[in-house]
Amino acid sequence: MPRAGLSTSAVVSAALDVVDEQGIGALTLAAVAARTGVATPSLYKHVGNIAELRDLVGVRVMTEMAEHFGDAVIGRSGDDAVTVLMHTYRDYVREHPARYAAMPTDPLHDPALVEAGTRLLNVFVAVLRGYGLDHSAAIHATRCLRAIGHGFVSIEAGGGFRLAEDLDETYEQLIRMFVASLPHP
Repeated sequence: MPRAGLSTSAVVSAALDVVDEQGIGALTLAAVAARTGVATPSLYKHVGNIAELRDLVGVRVMTEMAEHFGDAVIGRSGDDAVTVLMHTYRDYVREHPARYAAMPTDPLHDPALVEAGTRLLNVFVAVLRGYGLDHSAAIHATRCLRAIGHGFVSIEAGGGFRLAEDLDETYEQLIRMFVASLPHP
């Protein structure tokens, strides 16, 4: 019989706590079992294996990001929406660097992740809709926006920007460069 109060959602929450505190490399069923106060085999009532747990963590992270990003940009459009999205992206990673590192890189080609990945993608596409981009151009622009955001925040989270120049100014320059690359009808 499953432990009272333990559910798949609670197991994923405990896994995220492990990731937040120790990094994605520390995510094991034993670590989650210890955090939830059960024996490792008890977790199999809620998740099939570590791969499924990693998928569930990825889904939770992408869902959280989609909600957070969507809330930030709702009611905004154009350059303002892009700027807010980029700042929200960076702020999320600064607050949750290990959690962000747990996000799968290609969720749209994994049946377990496609729904959450699509939800997150749709936030980016919606922000870019006001620029009149067709489907193909919208995908290219979304990839560029993601590459700029991901590249910068990943290097920043890894401690890679140690020169004296202000990181905020560099990020603002990247945002301005990206916005300038978009068509302004």
